[in-house]
Amino acid sequence: MGTGLERVVAVVNGKGGVGKTTITANLGGMLAASGYRVLLVDMDPQGNLAEELGYTHSDINDDGLALAQALTFAGAPQPVAGIRENLDVLVGGPHLDMAAAGLTMKAQKDPTAAKLALAEALTPLAGGYDLIFIDCPPGQETLQQAALAAARWALIPVKTDASSRKGLRDVARRLDAVVDLNPDLDLLGVVLFGVNRSAKRVSETAREAIEQDLGEGAPIFATSIRHAEAAAQESRERGLLVFELEEAVLSAPKWWELRRDRAQHDGPRSRSAVGLAEDFQALGGEVIERITASEADQVVAGAPAGEERK
Repeated sequence: MGTGLERVVAVVNGKGGVGKTTITANLGGMLAASGYRVLLVDMDPQGNLAEELGYTHSDINDDGLALAQALTFAGAPQPVAGIRENLDVLVGGPHLDMAAAGLTMKAQKDPTAAKLALAEALTPLAGGYDLIFIDCPPGQETLQQAALAAARWALIPVKTDASSRKGLRDVARRLDAVVDLNPDLDLLGVVLFGVNRSAKRVSETAREAIEQDLGEGAPIFATSIRHAEAAAQESRERGLLVFELEEAVLSAPKWWELRRDRAQHDGPRSRSAVGLAEDFQALGGEVIERITASEADQVVAGAPAGEERK
């Protein structure tokens, strides 16, 4: 892939509710806070990335209109800059349903152009970023294929239940559908999401089942994202990423300070945010390690090194 899209990661699964948007937002936000220039692309007509990042009711939320127009008419969309420091967003939402319909019609005449619509839109932007994460919709095949055709890597979140893991087979089929246009597309890894830390045997069984589905040696991340519903819900309600919620919780007054001063506290309370933030930090480290290791291997093998990266 020589289009500047070598660090594009599609976060994808054929099933909803497995943590795609939460992982996209928190990985992107944490890496941006670490100094990486990050672009998040919301390809989901539900537009839930807005809720995770806290811009649902702001003027910048166009419900995916700009991105939909770029996909339909082959333009270069303008990201919303500065959602966080070093973090920009291509906003998603209901307008992407119309884009999907337009791409479906285009595919009848020119299947290649339809699949490459997002790649064409991102190519002029990619040079401004160290990493691009695409939040893929679960059930919109046209948009999923466009996302995978634009990506160098696929990151697949799954839950431990068998129903959730069925989405892996859908992803494998859609990877096959774009491999002729994007032969460099590879699986970055599978991450277990919403894991009950006390049910270790369940997690082990899920990892074994994933290896059976994908083959021995499947790239499964060592890090799993724990189940912490209170922290996740408060994070969305306040429009804070998990590490931001963690900072707020740790800086909040202790219960005995409130009692002593007879003060009220309406700030964040979910102390499980601390462990959840640690999970995302560990996952971010693994993601960067795998990408940079692959790039180093390509250089050793004689592939063009390209521009020096972080």
